Amino acid sequence: MNKNEKFVITINRELGSGGRTVGEKLAAKLGVPFYDKALIKGLTKKYHLTVEEVERLKGRSHSWWADFKRALTLGQNANDYHYFQVSMYDEPDLLTTDEMFKAEKEILLGIAEDESCVIAGRSGFYILRNHPNHLSVLIQASMEHRIERVMKKQELSREEAIKAINKVDKMRENYVNQYTGTSRYDTRNYDLVIKMDGKTEDEVADLIYSYIS
Repeated sequence: MNKNEKFVITINRELGSGGRTVGEKLAAKLGVPFYDKALIKGLTKKYHLTVEEVERLKGRSHSWWADFKRALTLGQNANDYHYFQVSMYDEPDLLTTDEMFKAEKEILLGIAEDESCVIAGRSGFYILRNHPNHLSVLIQASMEHRIERVMKKQELSREEAIKAINKVDKMRENYVNQYTGTSRYDTRNYDLVIKMDGKTEDEVADLIYSYIS
């Protein structure tokens, strides 16, 4: 991947691994926007962005995503809009329909065509696999690392954290299987696979940055 040309980095991650935070920090280091699946789904639902609506926007402007983003005043930091965030108990995949997935796919393609960015989400690695300047990253961690992090972040008991992790793991794998026909654990889908144990989010963001520099 050449960071001096328009690029997209997709980060797939396990709940409790810290992968989303890595994505945010990496985007900040690169000076590009960070998007996650919750924000994309939030936009899709809030503005009723069906495939037909996206096609209409495309017809009005080649850079339809740039125009749409300006209309929403997302600016250079989409992550400022925390009202699109969801908790792990409101996992957006539960509400995904085929039409919503198709619309979200078009949005992701539009984002990647318009600007360099970092995208965290279960399907980004697949949807953007043919992008000419794409780096695909999987961030994992041991179960113990994930349990401790979820307990701390979500203020859960150990039993609750384990239950949440197992639930989201199953949901995300089913989602990837249904909409991509592959497994999110298949390492052939990624350029980098990183284990978080013993590393901070800053260290891993630096590691990825060094890899592409």
